[in-house]
Amino acid sequence: MASPMQCYEGSILTVNRNDDAARFLVTCGNKIVFVGNELPEKYASVPRVALGERALIPAFADTHQHFASFSTFFAGLNVMDAESNEEISQMVRDFVARSSGKTLIAFGASPYSVREKRLISRTELDAVCPDKEIMVVKYDGHACIVNTKLLQKMDAKVRGLRGYHPDTGEMNQEAFFRFSDYISSSLSLIDLVKNMQNAVDFFASRGIGMVHTVSGVGFAMNLDITFEKLFAKGLRNGFQLRVFPQPMDVRVAQSRGLPRIGGCFESALDGCFGSHDAAMNEPYTDDLGGEGVLYYSDEKVIDFCKQANRAGLQIEMHAIGDRAFDQATRALKAALDDFPREDHRHGIIHDCLPTEEGIKICAEYGIQMPVQSAFINWKQEPDAYLESIMGKERAARLNPIRTFAQNGICVSFGSDAPCTTPDPIVWIDKAVNNENADEAVSVQQALRMCTYNGCFATFDEKERGSLEAGKIADMVILSGNPYTTPKAELKNLKVETLLLGGKPYESCKESVPKMICRGLTSKTKY
Repeated sequence: MASPMQCYEGSILTVNRNDDAARFLVTCGNKIVFVGNELPEKYASVPRVALGERALIPAFADTHQHFASFSTFFAGLNVMDAESNEEISQMVRDFVARSSGKTLIAFGASPYSVREKRLISRTELDAVCPDKEIMVVKYDGHACIVNTKLLQKMDAKVRGLRGYHPDTGEMNQEAFFRFSDYISSSLSLIDLVKNMQNAVDFFASRGIGMVHTVSGVGFAMNLDITFEKLFAKGLRNGFQLRVFPQPMDVRVAQSRGLPRIGGCFESALDGCFGSHDAAMNEPYTDDLGGEGVLYYSDEKVIDFCKQANRAGLQIEMHAIGDRAFDQATRALKAALDDFPREDHRHGIIHDCLPTEEGIKICAEYGIQMPVQSAFINWKQEPDAYLESIMGKERAARLNPIRTFAQNGICVSFGSDAPCTTPDPIVWIDKAVNNENADEAVSVQQALRMCTYNGCFATFDEKERGSLEAGKIADMVILSGNPYTTPKAELKNLKVETLLLGGKPYESCKESVPKMICRGLTSKTKY
């Protein structure tokens, strides 16, 4: 019978308190039992894996994504790499021809990455998809373009809502949310879970062993939250899913036994730059102008935070513009002043344009930040575009990851999938090689933000996130050592193997009813 023990020899990047590198790591069962530079005699005969030029690191954690949405869009049509609307039209035409469903979804359209410098229109969609309903979701996940078939189906429900633009087919804000709800409710739950299984297998190929998902996007009775919880509990391969329900109603979390609440959609405080509805303290500088949209009053957000905080829940809220960031910090401060908690782990998601005062509040009150370094030099929302709508000075203050770290704020990285495709190597590369050198971080800091800090953000750091004796052996073998790889070559690193509980990742594809039934009785954390 094979030994349950395994010894890894080579570059072991522990991401412990001191970012120590070790030569040996020994696992027994699903746990790490030794890490160090001199192998004790009792482990001398344990089978070894020689890493050579490779490196062993903790498994990655994606601390903010929309799992149900990504799973759905991942199964649909991705148009992010298209260079023109003409190309998108052809991709849609081909997609329609091979799809049997009556309602289709495409994702990733951007006016800033195509030659036409505008979104594809309803008229263009009608030309290639006249007989089936189709929604093309904008890259930022906060707007969409629909064809006439779908518009006619929904017109009575969205007419008069904020963000309703029937001439172009573009839907923003409340109108977009209504279309999103319709699309979500059109999916069968069996297909949704199958899509989730495929998505988890994809995450594993990128070395991701844990995902924080925000849920509650239009399924009747918030069934996506329930199913994500059952999915998380039903997993048997060691993959970790932490579910945040998005509705601003503490009962949604409490009734499901979830210890956390928040995210985007209903708990988003503003929109995003690409849709010109990120809430700003000063007006946008382009021809559209305006100050964006702050979705709620301070009173409503503070009341929500106080209720959730007093209920013992961990809170996260979406804030992209500086005005929304200030509102989030004010609300969390008010909640913690009202009912102080020693270790709450409340967080603000995105934090694209923070203010100095807001950063001080986060540092003082221990507010953590799940951010997206993938947004730096993002093809779908280029730096030149951002500068054109907010001016050079504000654009230079975007995504200040080093500033956060220097203020002692816990920063973790996430994809905001489906907005960006989950890829921690990209997160590290962009954080380290930021063209705004003042906000670039070290490789050690970036690796910690992708691993340990992600586990810390959901109280998982005692079991996962670093390679230390006693912790679960969730690990990744990389093709090279990021600490010694030239910065310009970090993007070329590859994930070779994801190990969960010391074993190579096993696909989670199986019978959906069997998986859900197991989820009803499992004690797995979620």
